[in-house]
Amino acid sequence: EQSQLADWNSTARAYPSGLIHELISQRAAMQPEAIALGFGAQTMSYGELESRANRLAHYLIGLGVGPETPVGIAIERSFELVVGLLAVVKAGGAYVPLDPDYPADRLAYMIEDSGIGLLLSHGAVWPKFQSLCSTRHPEGHQCVAYDLDELDLNSQPDIAPSTRLHPESPAYIIYTSGSTGRPKGAANSHAALANRLHWMQEAYPIGPGDSVLQKTPFSFDVSVWEFFWPLLTGARLAIAEPGAHRDPAALTQLMLNHRVSTLHFVPSMLAEYVNQPELPAFPALKRIVCSGEALSAELQQRVFQRLPGVELDNLYGPTEAAIDVTHWTCRADGGPSVPIGQPIANSQIHILDADLNPLPAGVAGELYIGGLGLARGYHRRPGLTAERFIPDPFGSGRRLYRTGDRAKWRSDGVIEYLGRLDHQIKLRGLRIELGEIEAALLAQTGITEA
Repeated sequence: EQSQLADWNSTARAYPSGLIHELISQRAAMQPEAIALGFGAQTMSYGELESRANRLAHYLIGLGVGPETPVGIAIERSFELVVGLLAVVKAGGAYVPLDPDYPADRLAYMIEDSGIGLLLSHGAVWPKFQSLCSTRHPEGHQCVAYDLDELDLNSQPDIAPSTRLHPESPAYIIYTSGSTGRPKGAANSHAALANRLHWMQEAYPIGPGDSVLQKTPFSFDVSVWEFFWPLLTGARLAIAEPGAHRDPAALTQLMLNHRVSTLHFVPSMLAEYVNQPELPAFPALKRIVCSGEALSAELQQRVFQRLPGVELDNLYGPTEAAIDVTHWTCRADGGPSVPIGQPIANSQIHILDADLNPLPAGVAGELYIGGLGLARGYHRRPGLTAERFIPDPFGSGRRLYRTGDRAKWRSDGVIEYLGRLDHQIKLRGLRIELGEIEAALLAQTGITEA
């Protein structure tokens, strides 16, 4: 049984060296005139994206950004958002997405908790973040907001900065719901991100001629592969207008206009989309990637009926690992459920009992994750990190992340997801700890129990 479990986790791969932003620079040098970004009727070439991101990166370095520096990003979907994200990682920093749709109190907490000293904003949301940063925070924390529209970057070099960056340095810090009533930031490394994107290119190859839709809010980690994967491969990144991810009709027009070949849906939104009375033919569409919620067999069958010839892939992974750690290519096998599949390259999955003993196929237990994809931990939360990221009991010398998810191995080495072991729920793909809701209720005048 132990030998069989080990075989199911035999997914080692050696991928090309180099950090993601370095590989994007190489791609821009190979095809500077090719279109990198599309937004409405506007386009931006790889060369222009590289030049703009380099200038902003040098500016950020001049402000003190470097390895281990968290930098807030508060920008609606636009060219400026992509330039900002790429510039932060080129400067060596870790971007912290601050969704303009979040309530002001939550954003103020994230600004303070993350320790960001500077924040990039733009356009209509700039005044909101200027106000948030100008508010005096407890313990004297100071954050300066910069409006990308007002920065004069013409004097900055347009060549890539030569930042010395360790692969284990964080590339991004994404906040997720916390059971104590406060969100927590999961810091993911450059090495983990590179492994995840190289695996994705190996599993689902794209290149020049392909178009990937970026519609996921950037506070959700699916957005990370949407932003960076196409730019690694020479494909085009089609950026949805703000709010378009909620509008099936707008998505349809985007997919047709930009000849989208790959896009992501959380299952609840996919159900809304494929249940529309009219769906046009999408001659360019090759693949729909699902994650964030359990994908039902009924919805899988509905997709096969409404979008024949389009591949449907079911991925699984928490924010505490670089985006996804298992994958499954859906098939009409008549099964009662859709599995989450098998580990991606250089990741290990363990299904353990309460005493951390491996469970055989068919027996349900808690799903633990090991391997290159693990986050470094929770940003500035060593106690919580130690609680959730435990030493690997199997002697690898590394760590395992305990997910709180219930799962089991099938006899063929495929993993079935069976729900949560705690009080966490999913709403439109977003993790919500009910403890956070309770804490918000208890903060209201007149409420003593929740």
